[in-house]
Amino acid sequence: MNLYELYPFPEERSQRKRLGRGNASGQGGTAGRGHKGQKARSGGKVAPGFEGGQMPLFRRLPKRGFKNPFRVEYQPVALGTIASAFAGKAEVSVEDLYAARLAREGAPVKVLSDGELTSAMRITAHKFSKKAVEKISAVGGTAVALEG
Repeated sequence: MNLYELYPFPEERSQRKRLGRGNASGQGGTAGRGHKGQKARSGGKVAPGFEGGQMPLFRRLPKRGFKNPFRVEYQPVALGTIASAFAGKAEVSVEDLYAARLAREGAPVKVLSDGELTSAMRITAHKFSKKAVEKISAVGGTAVALEG
């Protein structure tokens, strides 16, 4: 520890600039706002996207397509990944997939058929692909879907 580290205290080190307190302060006169114009005035804010009266870019561009507000995006998890991450485990739940970071926490999970399953497992997820269900039942396991 050095003497210069003791004082001034961190809260005293960075004081805010005192604007409009005379020209000798270095921030007098226009107080760092430049001369005239909308942004120099009190309350003079420019709305986002405003281009000085010119038709804004977001209104000049054509609008295309449709964004479904009710779309549910599933986190894909491959069967092979589950088989390697939980080898020797009889039951795999959605919480286990979240804990192993195979899926993003809180997002619905869909199990896909990529890879091979070697041992019988009871896998619980929100959705399964048809081939994944076939592969799970082929080795004697069960697929439990949390959604219809």
